[in-house]
Amino acid sequence: MFIAGNFIAAIAGVLSMIINIAWWLIIIRALISWVNPDPNNPIVQFLYGATEPMLYPFRRLMQRIIPGYGIGLDLSPILAILTLFFIRQFLVATLFDLSRVLR
Repeated sequence: MFIAGNFIAAIAGVLSMIINIAWWLIIIRALISWVNPDPNNPIVQFLYGATEPMLYPFRRLMQRIIPGYGIGLDLSPILAILTLFFIRQFLVATLFDLSRVLR
């Protein structure tokens, strides 16, 4: 059973790293949006390309909940970060606990 425990711990570790990277990409994108970056910059294109699939569902959700949401402050990065925090606290912690039980 220790092999299954180690495998689940490895999955939890990789998932935690992916969440951490996504977290920082969203924060960097939100900070860069304050200075109106050049859209042709390869770094900006990478940030938008990497974070837009994570932020788009939250934008759609907010547009359905709040009429006229597209005008003004974009709350989708905050919602995405809160979701990532929940996933890290619940799913990753549960996987680590499960791996300890299996060892």
